[in-house]
This record gives sequence, structure tokens and C-alpha cells, in this order.
Amino acid sequence: MTQPKIRIRGLKKAFGDKKVLDGIDLDVMPGTGMVVIGGSGSGKSVLIKSIIGLVTPDSGVIEIDGEDVLKASRGRAHELRAQIGMLFQNGALFDSLPVWENVTFGLLAQKKIRRSAARDKAIEVLAQVGLADNVAALSPSELSGGMQKRVALARAIASEPAIMFFDEPTTGLDPIMGAVIDELITDCVKRLGSTSVAITHDMASAQRIGDRAAMLYEGRVCWTGAAEELLTSTDPVVDQFTHGRAHGPIKMALRR
Repeated sequence: MTQPKIRIRGLKKAFGDKKVLDGIDLDVMPGTGMVVIGGSGSGKSVLIKSIIGLVTPDSGVIEIDGEDVLKASRGRAHELRAQIGMLFQNGALFDSLPVWENVTFGLLAQKKIRRSAARDKAIEVLAQVGLADNVAALSPSELSGGMQKRVALARAIASEPAIMFFDEPTTGLDPIMGAVIDELITDCVKRLGSTSVAITHDMASAQRIGDRAAMLYEGRVCWTGAAEELLTSTDPVVDQFTHGRAHGPIKMALRR
């Protein structure tokens, strides 16, 4: 069988008495798109942060290409994670830098490109997300929300990563722009042959960018299946969440 690009087993993480991840098991196969859904506080962001190294899990296994990054040396773990590109929820662009420096920030920081060549590289990558040359000289504050998302996507793909993570890629966008961003994401992932993992609450987006889907509930993966089955699943937890039903197995804590 094909080895998973990302393999997670028994992943646990607690903050004080709060168990956020309580034994996550998940496989992401090479060249596929996985979408992770779940309610607020279900552990989606902690899962992603654990994989990219921003959070240290309490226990468990995180394998990239068959190697456990949690047991690898610091240098080797860095090498494995260096193949990851990230599109943050709010873009996370640096307001003090022009667009071209934002796009090539990682390449410059890792000394993978000379500063003299960075602007041309940025223009090349911006074209791949449908932005004109003159955008390179602008500051992020001069861009619309949709353009900022495109710039953030350009930064995520600039290093041609083998793995791409997307944190709520359509948040704050109208439905049409959301569909445009999803199409760009799909095109970029396919062109690079990357494996992708996306966190989203947008079911339309999940089905556009995902091949497979996993739902987190009470700290574990409670369901996996084809992304196209999200709205037709008979699993009561998935059905309640994807259709936004007030009543069901998922109970929201409300103060009276």
C-alpha cells in the first residue's frame, strides 16, 4: 500500500485540565486534499499547529514521509517540515513590507534566493494566482480582502511545497470570491502535485478543495469519508454540523 504523506496516531494535547486532542488518528495520502471540519474548540488548529511544530503534543506520532517528526532530531524535523507551505486564516501578511517581499519572505529568510532576484520571482508567482505585475510594489493595506488572500496563497506556494496547509481559506470572503480562491487553491495544488490539508467551516469550499474529509469531535476523529459525502452522511454528528442543526448530539454550552 502507498505510504501516507502524513500519518498521525494517538495524538494527544491538553492545556491544563482541557483535553483538546484525545487520541487523533489520521492518514493523508500523497497528492490528495484532506479537509478537516469540526466545531469551535474541537482541536482543528491545534492539530495543524502540532504538525507544523508550533505546538508540542503531549504524546502520539506525527509521521511525514514515514519519519516521526516528534522523535527526529531538531535539524531533521526542520528538514521534514520545510516542505510545508501555509496559508493562514487572515493572510498574516507583513504590513511593513511590500507585496513582493511578503511573497518571497520565506525564500529570503532561508537564503534560497538572492534579494536581487526576489522581485522577479514574486511577480512570477503572483501571476500564478491571477495578480498583475504592479501589485508587487503595493503594500498589503492597499489590497482588497480577496487580493490579500491571493498574495498569501502566492507566498504559500512560492517555495513549491510538497505539503500545503490552508486555515479557513475563504473566511471573510463573499461566495463568489470564495469560489475563486478555492479554484486557485485547487489549481496550484494540482500543478505542484502537493498534498494538502485544509481547515474550514465552509461546506461548499470543503467539497471544492477536498478529496477526503475528516471530522473532529470530542478530541478525536469521529468520521472520515469522501468530501463529496459531507452533506449526505448519515452520521448524526456530521449531519448536524454540516447542516447547522441546533439539535443533535453536539451540545453547545450556553450561559443563561
